Amino acid sequence: MGKRDAIIAEIPRLRRFARALVGDPSDADDLVQDCLLRALGRLSFWRQGTNMRAWLFTILRNLHKNQLRQSSRRPAEVPIDETPGVSSAPAQEQRLALRDLSEALASLPETQREVVLLIGLEGMSYKETARILDVPLGTVMSRLSRGREALRAMMHDGGLDDKPSLRSVK
Repeated sequence: MGKRDAIIAEIPRLRRFARALVGDPSDADDLVQDCLLRALGRLSFWRQGTNMRAWLFTILRNLHKNQLRQSSRRPAEVPIDETPGVSSAPAQEQRLALRDLSEALASLPETQREVVLLIGLEGMSYKETARILDVPLGTVMSRLSRGREALRAMMHDGGLDDKPSLRSVK
């Protein structure tokens, strides 16, 4: 498998991680596109025998961090044509549970959310996650434990309205 084929094979995983990280599907797709452009432009820097997936996830995460820094310097945008969505009856309990999980993930500190998503959603090893996030292995384990505990508390101990555990778990 060539380098470009290896990159193409990772696109679904990159999109899934970006959507979980960013929240908005359109913004996530833009982030993945930026990641792919950067990876293809710097393909000569990737070394044969190293983990292509970890390299791509590192690029995506760094781009996301840069975007967060840039957006914190800009005033918030409010679309002119923003209108409230049409309300509909809840479909299934599973859909509501997924929504609650998504909200719970979004309320985690970013450092915990990244670890939970990389290990829980993407199935990466602790070692790969540590390499991508550029932190020690013990830090990954600690953030994962705290993130899972916070999610457990939000999902089972009173829902998302009561978030006392988030303040104590950072």
